[in-house]
Amino acid sequence: MLASSNLDVCVAGRVLVRDLNLSTSGGQNIAMLGQNGVGKTLTLHTLAGLRAASRGEICLGGLPLKTLGRRKVARHLGLLMQVYEDPFPSTVLETVLVGRHPHIDFWQWESAADVDLARHALGLMDLQGLETRNIHTLSGGERRRLAIAAVLAQQPDVYLMDEPLNHLDPQHQLHVLRLLQELSSAGSTVLTTLHDPNAAIAYCTHALLLFGEGSWLLGSCEEVLNTANLGRLYNTRVEEINWKGRRYFALT
Repeated sequence: MLASSNLDVCVAGRVLVRDLNLSTSGGQNIAMLGQNGVGKTLTLHTLAGLRAASRGEICLGGLPLKTLGRRKVARHLGLLMQVYEDPFPSTVLETVLVGRHPHIDFWQWESAADVDLARHALGLMDLQGLETRNIHTLSGGERRRLAIAAVLAQQPDVYLMDEPLNHLDPQHQLHVLRLLQELSSAGSTVLTTLHDPNAAIAYCTHALLLFGEGSWLLGSCEEVLNTANLGRLYNTRVEEINWKGRRYFALT
């Protein structure tokens, strides 16, 4: 669904990711892990076409991303931003309906079906009943869940999720992880930046490790999530714990 070949991600003359060769398919749930500043967000933005790659090519559905209009891209690829700014007042329902705009013809209003999809997305994020609330009255966690709901309402084939667990309490963190797992199991491609390798190994199929200064490692979670790779990734000692048949990592 989404692929890159020989992709370089750079900022201020520094190569963060070099020669990234990524080939995704439906059913993959990929966790992107790495320290702050290694280029996780910039890589997502580059894959989404929001910033130009320093080198290489990105394809969506087998077609070069740069040849596709933004409207067509938005019908197939959804991006959850790490930070949102809300300069203008809006209701919860109006905000989640933004996710339907790529599917609505120019000069057309949202249909009853669009509103139903938006309400369903709000229900998935435990925001039902808040449709008429001004978004400026929401808590940080509620606003984060609303942003996720807008991407869900978009119904893309590829989900690029930048730190979706930000501001969420443990209950909603687990709910979002399980929901993303369900989306990939249903045939979508999910690429999510995370800070917890335990969440990655529990809920994701693959992991993309960004080590900084260009180097990276991609493979199944079982292959690449181990004490050696995680110790190098986070520059700290890592121990593996096996409990009730599951693997956990403790950073010490």
